[in-house]
Amino acid sequence: MDHNILYIIGTFFISMGCGFVAIPLIVKFCKKKELYDHPDQRKVHKCSVPRLGGICFIPSMLISSVIMVSVFNQNVVNNEITISLWSVYFFVSLMLVYGVGLIDDIVSLRPLTKLVVQVIAASLLPAASLYINNMYGFLGIHEIPYWVGAPLTVLVIVFIDNAMNLIDGIDGLSAGLSLIALAGFLFCFAREGVVTYSILIAGLMGVLVSFLYFNLFGDRHKRGLKIFMGDSGSLTLGFILGFLFVKFSMFNPSVMPFRKDSLMLSCTLLAIPILDVCRIVIVRMLHRKPLFGADKNHIHHKLMRAGLSQHQALATVLLLALLFIAANYIVFGLMYFSMIVVMDIAIWLVFHAVVDVFIRRRGQAVFSNGTDNG
Repeated sequence: MDHNILYIIGTFFISMGCGFVAIPLIVKFCKKKELYDHPDQRKVHKCSVPRLGGICFIPSMLISSVIMVSVFNQNVVNNEITISLWSVYFFVSLMLVYGVGLIDDIVSLRPLTKLVVQVIAASLLPAASLYINNMYGFLGIHEIPYWVGAPLTVLVIVFIDNAMNLIDGIDGLSAGLSLIALAGFLFCFAREGVVTYSILIAGLMGVLVSFLYFNLFGDRHKRGLKIFMGDSGSLTLGFILGFLFVKFSMFNPSVMPFRKDSLMLSCTLLAIPILDVCRIVIVRMLHRKPLFGADKNHIHHKLMRAGLSQHQALATVLLLALLFIAANYIVFGLMYFSMIVVMDIAIWLVFHAVVDVFIRRRGQAVFSNGTDNG
C-alpha cells in the first residue's frame, strides 16, 4: 500500500507541474487569438478573460497517469497493461465531450447540439456493460435490471455533466467542488485497492490545483494570467465525475466488494451541484421559463446578492459541500439512505431560506439608503 500511495502522490505532482507549465502558454495563445469570455448581463466578471483553461485537463491527467500506470504495471503485473472494453468506450466518450466543449469555447454551439453529444457519449458506457445496477435500498429498491439501469445511467451522467457546467459561475467554484468530489472518490477507490482509478483521479486533481491558482490569483500576476476553464473544462469534469459516480455505484464483485454506502457516498460527494440544478429546474418549470436558459439564480449568485464577495461565496459553498459529506457519513449507520436524502434536501431548503432573509434585508437597506455599495 505504501508503494500505491507513492504512485498516487507522484501522479498528482506530475499533473500539477504540467498545469503550471501549460496554462501560461494557453493564456498567451488566447490573448493572441482573442479567445475571451466576455462579460454580459448574466455573468459576474467585469472584464474579458481567456477561456480555454480546460484544454490542459485531459492531457495533464493522461500524461501523469500513463507515466505512473506504466511504472505500476512494471512493478506489479510483469509489464502487461490490460485495457478493457469499457475503458476504450470511456475514452471515446470522454473525447466526444471534451471535443464538443472545446468547439463550443471557440465558435459557440447550440445547447441542443451539446446535449445530443452528451447523450451519445453517455450511452457508450452502458453499451460496454457499465451501468447503475443497484439502488442500495433507496426508496426500498435494491437490484435493478439492465433495461432500467442503462437509461438511468445515461440520465445520471448527462445530468451531472450539465450540473458541473451550470454551476461554473464564479471563480474556482466548479473546480473547487470537483476537487472535493475527486478527493472523496480517490479515498473510496484507494480504500478498495483499486489503484488504476486512484491514479487517474490524482492526475485530474493535480492539474485542477494549478488551474485554481491561475483562476483565483492570476489577475495579480504581472503578466495577467487569469483564466477560465470554459466548457472544455466544465463539461470534461462533469463527465468524469458522472463516470466515477456510476463506476463506484455499480456493484461489480470482480472490481470491488459490495458496500452498502456506495450510492450514498457518490450522491453526497456531488450533493451541491445536484441539489442546485434540481432547484433551478423546479423554479424554471414553476415560472414557465426555458430549462436551458441562463439566469443568475444559482446558489453562488444568491450568496453574492446577500452581500458576499466572489471568494466569500466560493468559501461558503465549499464549506457547505464539506458539511454534507461529514453529516451524511456520520448518520449513514443511523438512518436509511432515503431519510438521508430527505435530510439533505431539508438542509438545502433551510440554507436557501436563510440566504433569502439576508437578501431581503440587504435590499431593504439599499432601498432605505438610496444606493447600493455592494
